[in-house]
Amino acid sequence: MLKRLLGKTPIDVWVIKQVDTDLLHLCGRATLEAKPNRKAVLAALEGGHFSGPVRMAAGGVMLNARLFAALVPAEALQLLPDDQARWQGRDWSIAQVPQRCWTFQGRLTVQPNPAAGPHALVSIEDVTDIRQRVEGTTPRRPGEVVFRAENANEDDPLLAPKREASRGPRLGAGREWRRDGD
Repeated sequence: MLKRLLGKTPIDVWVIKQVDTDLLHLCGRATLEAKPNRKAVLAALEGGHFSGPVRMAAGGVMLNARLFAALVPAEALQLLPDDQARWQGRDWSIAQVPQRCWTFQGRLTVQPNPAAGPHALVSIEDVTDIRQRVEGTTPRRPGEVVFRAENANEDDPLLAPKREASRGPRLGAGREWRRDGD
């Protein structure tokens, strides 16, 4: 009650990880502490320069606002059917950002999410730059590698001489055949 009278009730926001041409990478809902007061936080959100803690609604994880592209007051973003949203006077497609990507500081890309519906998209880490750097610096062996069976060359006379045919079973030292029939 006292927080409401002093204008310090938490502010509900939508957390956007990345904004692409027609796509929003949406993390979900969160709350912001209204410090020093609600009007100051709303003005910072409007200007796009809010800095401070963001408490994610899913799991209650506390993250820094600098990890996200935009924090939008809950009233300013409207979810539409078919994974669409209306924000800043236009419609956007939405890709759901999984929790493992919330702290990723690189670019995100999308892939279909058939488990969530026919139009659903999920955000994933874009690692093409990393892959290109690794492929460029990884040494490669010259020539072609040929795989063969484990003992394929055992019969080659140049590698191993043929064994002599045994004249019977070899007995270990101090052992002899036991003949039960005699």
